[in-house]
Amino acid sequence: MKLPDRLFLFFATGVATALSSILFSSESAWSQAVRTIKVVVAVPPASLAYTQANILVQQISEAFSQARGPMIEIATRTLADGTMGAEDVLHAAPDGNTVLMTSNVFIINPYVRTVHYDPLTSFEPVCYLARLPEVVVVSGASRYRTLADLLGAARGAADVTMASFGPTGSSHIAVEMLKLAANVNIKYVPYPSQVAAVNALLGEQVTSAVITYVGVAEHLKDGKLRALATASRTRIEPLPDVPAVAESGYKDYEAEVRLWLFAPAKTPKEAVSQLAGWFTAAMQAPEAKAKLGARGLYPVGMCGADFADYFRKQYIEYGRVIREAGIR
Repeated sequence: MKLPDRLFLFFATGVATALSSILFSSESAWSQAVRTIKVVVAVPPASLAYTQANILVQQISEAFSQARGPMIEIATRTLADGTMGAEDVLHAAPDGNTVLMTSNVFIINPYVRTVHYDPLTSFEPVCYLARLPEVVVVSGASRYRTLADLLGAARGAADVTMASFGPTGSSHIAVEMLKLAANVNIKYVPYPSQVAAVNALLGEQVTSAVITYVGVAEHLKDGKLRALATASRTRIEPLPDVPAVAESGYKDYEAEVRLWLFAPAKTPKEAVSQLAGWFTAAMQAPEAKAKLGARGLYPVGMCGADFADYFRKQYIEYGRVIREAGIR
């Protein structure tokens, strides 16, 4: 039974039946064996993505346990830039029992620091699991009401600054992508965490910021901050009246925090496919999906060749932005 059929079965009969079908439909020894899947979370610990990645793994683990799936062990192995976890998985046995959960830093790091892996050849792409939408925000008291207002000021004489968690994080790349797309001069101001960047914006120490939606949701609701645009390709459900950057004349603009799953290179295709089936089905469990959505995580579930092609294009695009922006 092919994966789409399994996912259809999942939606039709619920998580327990669907996951059991995925777990036990194969005749192979690999899929039948009792096993523990070790998930190495390699995301910068000060980032919101780090918290979200652990929430995602926990929800998947709970879904597995309800459906007699494999046990999941969460292993946090990370430095400030997330490279240690990636290199741990790089040297793990390619048997499908160890996987890497990482974010955009995985493809940023090779361009800006020394790493011992090649994102395109050192790992087997498993799935694009989930995304965390980002938004361009200003203080609630700001005179800028739209993204066009902000960018127009940047083209003029105004001293416009834009903060994020950084440097060289996904939000930093989002800022540089916007600057390049709009051809404006905005000063990037990095902060050691999203909370610090938000506090600087609340204190009007910076003009604007690019932050994940969940990191500013409460401040948007109480009016202390104002969203000018979403960095996703389309509008997001919690902010239906806030246009995407792409709607403001920058049609190719898209920037989000993304959570990806990889296995070591040379992991058997059967094992990679089985992992993809387990993780995507578990994420779509109604309870898991609701909990993830409440925390700003949106399941994607792009796997196999589609994910490999998408990932390769993202890696090339990030390299272009980093070179053109002169990020070091």
